[in-house]
Amino acid sequence: QVQLVESGGGLVQAGGSLSLSCAASGRTFRTYHMGWFRQAPGKEREFVARITWNGEFMYYADSVKGRFTISRDNAKNTVYLQMNNLKPEDTAVYYCAASTAWTERPTEYNYWGQGTQVTVSS
Repeated sequence: QVQLVESGGGLVQAGGSLSLSCAASGRTFRTYHMGWFRQAPGKEREFVARITWNGEFMYYADSVKGRFTISRDNAKNTVYLQMNNLKPEDTAVYYCAASTAWTERPTEYNYWGQGTQVTVSS
């Protein structure tokens, strides 16, 4: 069992930066691949970024590539999402999730956090 709690969301102007954190409970955190997803009002939840259990490989959605960076610290049971050059279209609730599969499909993630709101003003 893994419990996930996101933090770091907020309101920022276009072009600004935010850093999200996702703290996990449980000693099995380091065995899971981790992902970040987002969901805007009226839209489906979409993949943002993912990272392997050991932090060796990362993968990004085209819409955030070059602007967002995912990382993790297994000693702290935490995964991060650094978001730079934010755009109004990045506005959404951001979720972290844990999976035993290396995938970007939300249905294959086993555990989810409650989400944190990111709002980018133009």
